Amino acid sequence: MANYDDDWTDSQRALYDECYQAGGDWAEDPDTSSDEVQYVINLAEGDDDSIGDSEIDFGPLVDAVTQATGENATSVPATHEDPAFRGFTDGVRDATSDDVFGL
Repeated sequence: MANYDDDWTDSQRALYDECYQAGGDWAEDPDTSSDEVQYVINLAEGDDDSIGDSEIDFGPLVDAVTQATGENATSVPATHEDPAFRGFTDGVRDATSDDVFGL
């Protein structure tokens, strides 16, 4: 389900959508470890104060941003205000069934 900020541009919404899809596909991939899925769910559930003002270089997220933007990314802002970060984490969380990981 789209979780846009009201003031996002069409480009930011498109980035969210692409990263959301990538996050969901990644979470549903049988080769993705449950520990990695849990890590992303923890990021999704954390508030920005607990995450800190930092960049994250988590491979599947960086790959999703690189593919969505067509530009080589090495990290992504670890904040729910960033459409790529929020899209990917929302996609993972929504692709993971409610009875998994205590959701």
